[in-house]
Amino acid sequence: MTGPLPMRIADLTGHRVAIWGFGREGRAALRALRQRCPDQHFTVFCSAAEVEAVRAFDAALEVIAGEPDAAALARFDIVVKSPGISAYKPALLAAQAQGTRFTSGTALWFGENPAARVIAVTGTKGKSTTSALIAHLARNLSVRTALAGNIGLPLLELLEQHADLWVIELSSFQTGEAGPLELGVITSLYEEHLDWHGSREQYVIDKLRLADVSRHWLVNALQPALLERTRQHPHRLLFGGPEGWHVAGDFICRGTQQVFPIAQLAAPGLHNALNACAALAALEALGMDARAAAPALASFRPLPHRLQPLGAHDGWHWVNDSISTTPLATLAALESLHGRTVTVLVGGHDRGLDWTPFVDAMRSAPAHAIICMGSNGGRIETALRAAGVVCPIVHVADLASAVAESKAHTPKGGVILLSPGAPSFDQFKDYAERGRRFAELAGFDGASITGIEGLGIG
Repeated sequence: MTGPLPMRIADLTGHRVAIWGFGREGRAALRALRQRCPDQHFTVFCSAAEVEAVRAFDAALEVIAGEPDAAALARFDIVVKSPGISAYKPALLAAQAQGTRFTSGTALWFGENPAARVIAVTGTKGKSTTSALIAHLARNLSVRTALAGNIGLPLLELLEQHADLWVIELSSFQTGEAGPLELGVITSLYEEHLDWHGSREQYVIDKLRLADVSRHWLVNALQPALLERTRQHPHRLLFGGPEGWHVAGDFICRGTQQVFPIAQLAAPGLHNALNACAALAALEALGMDARAAAPALASFRPLPHRLQPLGAHDGWHWVNDSISTTPLATLAALESLHGRTVTVLVGGHDRGLDWTPFVDAMRSAPAHAIICMGSNGGRIETALRAAGVVCPIVHVADLASAVAESKAHTPKGGVILLSPGAPSFDQFKDYAERGRRFAELAGFDGASITGIEGLGIG
């Protein structure tokens, strides 16, 4: 299954072109377009606060401040859109109906690199860690490997560089922008990003668009609904099941063979062991020696904000799982700390997700204490109390108050876990800013915890 080749940068020449968004993706697109089309006129749609930064970036750019409406977008033949801008915005759809074409930095990279050997990874949870693991393991097999995409490095920043293998993380916003590739991987599928996609079903449809351009399609065998939705792919492969790479007892196994002890994984938790299985299966699917790569799992550095142990301070152990934006992710984090005394900080931007599975789990096996915060903190607290959860439950307004309450309710030697189960947008720009602030409130250097090892080409 492969789709058509995406648009190339040369295809923009002679057209009226706008760039919508001035985040890192937008800046990467502008650099690449200016490099390849030095005489082309470009317009940038950005926020009022970004106008001066855009002009300083490139004085030749036309700058339009504010959210563009349909008429503004329809002035252009092609708009290069940042991934965070929903493809289902009414203004976008209206402009599209009038003939405006929309593309992205991701799509342009695929258009420029039709022959690249690509593993593209998506999934509600696990995609970043799995992508980083694939790159780490491939490099340990002496394969020149690029790690880029949604994980934190826009593809167009590597436009002029070469790699023998490209490992690309794609969010649900980007899966429809990929061109034909050798292997697509989907780690999991849960409810998320309904504000961008409009509905759960549309989210699922968009996530699975990656299958349409993937020659081979690697799927988590432990998710029955995902298995059902992907069964028609002619070259589907599985991980997580007993016949392939899976977890059994205390080991990562290939079939009946015990290959790597879970206790030696640098990234804790059963879910990370499953991410390792996905990474090993991906290498195997491309003909690499996954068993030979497996020992390198012990040297993998966990990604920031993903069950990241910050260390001990003031007598408590601190764990930063700010990436957790669904209740199920919070449950996975708690499971990884099973047997320890854990106070968990939950809550943030309210997207209306169902917290019933979390509440049910806390009713049968509660955390030591639950600190509810943010715009949905009150809703979570109410649900926990209504269910009769037997542990201290505290509702506070913000992260600073949540950290203070966690100290008051956690005995020395216990774990204070930030795993919000919700986005950060009620108080922070993104989950990374939230994680850094948590580290600072805990007494650590927030700037020192943020680097993702292995981005780029190595």
